[in-house]
Formats: sequence, C-alpha cells, structure tokens
Amino acid sequence: MKKTVLRYGMYGSITLAVLFSLGLYIGQFLDYTSREVIGYATMVVSLSFIFFAIRHYRDKENNGIVTFKQALKIGVLISLIVALVFGIIDVIYIEFINPEFMAEYYTHYVEQYRSSLPEAEFQEKLKELEAQKELFASTFMSFIIMSMTVFVLGFIISLISTIFLQRK
Repeated sequence: MKKTVLRYGMYGSITLAVLFSLGLYIGQFLDYTSREVIGYATMVVSLSFIFFAIRHYRDKENNGIVTFKQALKIGVLISLIVALVFGIIDVIYIEFINPEFMAEYYTHYVEQYRSSLPEAEFQEKLKELEAQKELFASTFMSFIIMSMTVFVLGFIISLISTIFLQRK
C-alpha cells in the first residue's frame, strides 16, 4: 500500500505543479473568476489519481479486493501528499513569484463588490474581506488554508472513489 500511495501521490503532485505552472501562464490573460475555475480544476485533476491508485491497489496488489477502510486510507494519504505540495507551491507563489498577489486579489474583489452591491451590503462584504486579508497575510495561515482546501476536496474524491471501488 505504501508504494501505491507514494507513487500516485507523486503523480498527483507532479500533475499539480505542471497544471499550476500552465495556469500561471494562461491566467495572466484571464480574469480572477476564470483563474479560480482553473485553480479548482487543477486540484480536481491532480486528486483524480486517488481513483486510479485505489483501483491499482485493488486489482494489481491485493488480488481484486480492497476494503472500505483500505481504500479510504489510500485516498486520504494521497490527498495529504497533494495538499502539502499545493500548500508549498502556493506559499512559493505568494512569497517569491507574485508577492503582490494578495493585494491585487483584495483590490479586485473590493472593486467588484463596490460596483455590484448596494452600499450597506458592500460595507458588510468589505468587513469580510478585511478579515480574510488579515488571515491570508500570514504565510503559515495561507499554507494551512490552501492545504486544507485541497485536502477536503481529496477526502471527498477519496470517499466517492472508495464507494465505487471497494470489494470484499
């Protein structure tokens, strides 16, 4: 099981890094909403290796059998690997590649809310954005939040894959 987790965790991590890099290049020509879609798509594609890892383990290493617990464990461990790699890549991006990203992102959403919301709702959203801005100002918190986002998506994919692939 360990070899399967490490192999497919590496596949997911490499895919994540490649798609993240492509997203950076393509994203410079797109708006923030499109960039977010690309970001989430990158996460899902990278985490899709969970399905293939569970199937590989079941069919090639465990004689066609995988329990719910084994399959979920494989998926969660791969999710953890990919989540940690994504957190590291995100920190590198924010700290070294584009240190102005958070300020640009904040300004974009302030302007979007200002132009689309009534004043009272805008002030409410502005308070929310200020709280988020302070939270994401910390490199450690940014790492934790981005890693947890990927991990939660990975857990959901693990659960779905486990349900479809388990065999006793």
